[in-house]
Amino acid sequence: MRTVIRSFILALILSSFPLPADASWVPDRRKSQFETTFGYALFPYPYSLPGIGSGLGLVGGAMNIKETTTDVYGMYFGGDVTGLAAGVADFHLIPRNLILDLGYSGLTNATIQSYSERGMNTNKNDYTNVELGDMTYYGSRLTATFFDRRFEIYGAYYQGSSQLRNIRDRDGGIIVSAENAEVQRGHVTIMGTRLDLTDDYADPRRGLRIDLSRFLTPPRDSGPDFYVQDYNVTGYVPLGRRSTWAFNYFRSDAHVDRQGETDPAKIAEEQGLNCSDPALTAEEQQFCNDFISNTIANNTHGTSSSLGGFSRLRSYPNMRYKGAHTIFYGTEIRWNLTDESTPYDIFIMRDVRTSWQIALYYETGSTADNRNEVGDVMRSSTGIGLRMVTASGVVFRADVATGKEGVSPSIFIGYPWEL
Repeated sequence: MRTVIRSFILALILSSFPLPADASWVPDRRKSQFETTFGYALFPYPYSLPGIGSGLGLVGGAMNIKETTTDVYGMYFGGDVTGLAAGVADFHLIPRNLILDLGYSGLTNATIQSYSERGMNTNKNDYTNVELGDMTYYGSRLTATFFDRRFEIYGAYYQGSSQLRNIRDRDGGIIVSAENAEVQRGHVTIMGTRLDLTDDYADPRRGLRIDLSRFLTPPRDSGPDFYVQDYNVTGYVPLGRRSTWAFNYFRSDAHVDRQGETDPAKIAEEQGLNCSDPALTAEEQQFCNDFISNTIANNTHGTSSSLGGFSRLRSYPNMRYKGAHTIFYGTEIRWNLTDESTPYDIFIMRDVRTSWQIALYYETGSTADNRNEVGDVMRSSTGIGLRMVTASGVVFRADVATGKEGVSPSIFIGYPWEL
């Protein structure tokens, strides 16, 4: 916390100085970086969780409330999974200089795909579903921003808890149930900085953006004491008057200060698992032991930012590839079909549309527990997307990606590579 406070003090000092007069190489901003155009959206969100069930959720948000930059959002889940998520974003404690974000989520249960081993060498169906219950997650982020959002320093704190319930097969059948598993609690502190030398913070078309962040994960229970260092660099090359070709490089490394528990018997006891239960088949015992082995790998090496999901390697499931070290390269041509300012109000959505965009992208990445093995096996995704950019700062994104394991469609809010 003292490091974060020092960073904020330094940023406040720097904010009193203007950018150098000879900084003509920095693109001018295309528009105001603190939009106050009001917008809202409210729409149903169907979901399906392997091994758990399906249902219908409701997603909503209101942007730039009462001509401020403050957004509120929420999501409700109904059906086989119940719960909600809510948050407040872009609340200015000091106008245009100090911004607060708050968030909370709580779910009755959810699943995470757990592959037989970490790294890049597992097959598409080589996984089980780890069912977690009573999941809560909450936290806040404080961002100091200066020079028209060209330089930022931020700190965040997030805390959560969950409890292992079952390990299920791909069809949802229970392989083994956890008996009196301990509630797993933990928190992460994030410190980072952004240098944004682009023509627009929300919808860049030219320039360079650099993000550096550190995730500090103190030991929890028998877990390891480690931190993760992320490096994210994106360049935007203009194509014509309104389109751009984006290039992204991402690196993530876990650094372990103290290993966690590596005794399989103690981990099994902590998780309430009996992998040697004679009632289990040999295959089911192996699935159970794979879960223990992955826990040992995390306790030994730590876990860096993963690949797969909505942001990186979009043809693969969320957190498909995990390890202690990750590298990623992406490129995306964003062809803006229009450059407009068109208000719309269709009952469930209201905003001002600024452009329709088609994107063509290619991504490749690798992760491993040993640094010298990163890049030995690479996976890639190729895809196409349709986006609607709005004046309130929201980018509605629909992508279809294809890779070695098939085709994956997705609907999300925000550009990729920013998470």
